[in-house]
Amino acid sequence: MEIRYSADIVRYKSMTNKELRDTFVIDSLWGEDAVPLVYSDIDRGVIGSAVPVNKDLEIPTHKDLASDYFAQRREVGVINVGGAGKIEVDGVVYDMSNLDSLYIGRGSKGIKFSSDNGTTPAKFYFVSYPAHMRYETQHIKKSDANVVKLGASETSNKRVIFQPIHPDIVKTCQIVMGFTMLASGNVWNTFPPHTHKRRSEFYMYFDLLDDDARVFHFMGEADNMKPMILKSGEVALSPIWSMHCGAGTSAYTFIWSMGGENQVFDDMDHIKQSDIA
Repeated sequence: MEIRYSADIVRYKSMTNKELRDTFVIDSLWGEDAVPLVYSDIDRGVIGSAVPVNKDLEIPTHKDLASDYFAQRREVGVINVGGAGKIEVDGVVYDMSNLDSLYIGRGSKGIKFSSDNGTTPAKFYFVSYPAHMRYETQHIKKSDANVVKLGASETSNKRVIFQPIHPDIVKTCQIVMGFTMLASGNVWNTFPPHTHKRRSEFYMYFDLLDDDARVFHFMGEADNMKPMILKSGEVALSPIWSMHCGAGTSAYTFIWSMGGENQVFDDMDHIKQSDIA
């Protein structure tokens, strides 16, 4: 498990593009038959992936978690961005189609990932936060998520927001997680941008047009924005002090996950477009 330390609101202003990526971008996910983990000091979130091709996979624990098993004191949100697969939690098996989600409650000992077909494997993306209560594990199909339609083609941000791991759907300690799909020909997300000091946010971008497509993820302050250039499958870490928005060279989908002291999805401090310098 990689330990990732973030920079503060002062240090980021003088960071190079490489320093920004080394600090705020995760590009180590999606290895086959492996479960890479990144522990961020931003709200103590753990970000990982599982791509089972030739064998079933389990989330390992780590000495820095000081736990007997990974979810002993943690909750986990999982979204499948690949082919059909299964997740087994303490002996109960959940069928996971593309863009299905699973909330896994604190205290779940056995978490096992598998693919229905190794030639088109499941690709499980997961985020975990500390949890102080146990809530029941729950499978949320894509069709059962809250759906919010926002934006317009005239502003290049027509999109559909899916909210599966959300207080209206499932009870959690602090995690809120879902995904946003941009319509073809639209490229902007979360613009004008916002901040929310009550919680941090991680963005995982995927389903870009092709391997050459990129997303320019903007972070920082209204008068000192810095871009990070991400490929499909990479994650942008957004601390509580940073605004966040992005624009791509094509349409894309991204998974957002939030942890902190407020689960209200639209609790945000908006930044006026006219204030961006």
